[in-house]
Amino acid sequence: MRITTKTRYGTRALLELALHQDEGPLSLAEIARRQELSEKYAESLMGRLRAAGVVHSVRGAQGGYLLARDAAAITVREVYEVMEGVAPPVACLEDAGLCSRVDQCVTQEVWGQMQQAALEVLGGVTLADLAERYRRRLAARPADFAI
Repeated sequence: MRITTKTRYGTRALLELALHQDEGPLSLAEIARRQELSEKYAESLMGRLRAAGVVHSVRGAQGGYLLARDAAAITVREVYEVMEGVAPPVACLEDAGLCSRVDQCVTQEVWGQMQQAALEVLGGVTLADLAERYRRRLAARPADFAI
């Protein structure tokens, strides 16, 4: 199982929407600026998320992106599956016929358990959870009184 920049940056963009969920749409430029992403890459990510029904886009001068559902209803697993797909970590989990050693293989089960455990972790964390973690971390930072 691999977490690519698509998933990492897509999750960051969605976190930004979750943090500002009650404030209306956020422009692509604002999402990209706040999360330090290129607008072009952010646009690609948001297009995938829109096609999957995770976000809505709003046209117009005050337009931008909104979460399609409450942040508590969107898991990191959903984001991962939109961005990466659902391919297993080894091909033989999907098609046992690919391996001539399937009858004696003892590692195939381990790879399957690893994938299941990872998906359970991702499924147990929502965008609302990430937003709360972010807010707590931000509150715990020492104040900057530089002049």
